[in-house]
Amino acid sequence: MIKHLFSAALLVASSSAMATIVEFQTSQGSFQVNLFDQTTPKTVENFMKYVNADRYQDVIFHRSEPNFVLQGGGFFYEGSIPLSQVESFGNVDNEPVYSNVRGTIAMAKLGGDPNSASSQWFFNLKDNSVNLDVQNGGFTVFGQVIGDGMDIVDKIAKLDRCGSIPLVDYSQEKCADDQVNPDESNFITINAVTIIDDSENTAENLEPKKNTLLTTTNPDTGNNNSESSSGSLFSMLMLLGAGLFVRRKR
Repeated sequence: MIKHLFSAALLVASSSAMATIVEFQTSQGSFQVNLFDQTTPKTVENFMKYVNADRYQDVIFHRSEPNFVLQGGGFFYEGSIPLSQVESFGNVDNEPVYSNVRGTIAMAKLGGDPNSASSQWFFNLKDNSVNLDVQNGGFTVFGQVIGDGMDIVDKIAKLDRCGSIPLVDYSQEKCADDQVNPDESNFITINAVTIIDDSENTAENLEPKKNTLLTTTNPDTGNNNSESSSGSLFSMLMLLGAGLFVRRKR
């Protein structure tokens, strides 16, 4: 598998930068995301650990749910199936400040544990606030797609899927054949996540919607009292995505 190498200058810059705008460079095009590093600092710091360690380099989008979410940050392809899992830096505290509206990026996590997010995240393809702002302590939104970036996100989300995995040039006949597996050319790969602007005020003119639905929480678990049992199952699916087996870590 071809590895995408950063220049020495970029490596030096990214090692100390607290990025506010990053660019997702994918096999289907690039788009930029403005991170809310001033208001969700723990989550952005966690995300940037993976960026600076190149752990999001060559990860795939492993879950696409039309008119719902596009998820990544968990798995990468190393030449064979099953996929390999991104090595985790551990869990990060939940910061449910903003609402899960269209165009935002939020952390995925395990059911029944609001503070279980680690490497995986998802883009909201529509306004999911009614569900995701209240389930499992609320899903932490930590940035939003800017410019015309949602054109690329939507493009990926509209691709044909095998199970929940978006793929290109991969027929449903192949998907149904358990003797045939997709390869690197079929997966939607994030070649790199790079820092575009690390200024502290790049979110100054943005007006992200606040999470106003998370009003009653359990002090022991952080779970919203109105959350149903299906919420925990949904949270589990958000983290596991396609339910792929782990092979190797990096």
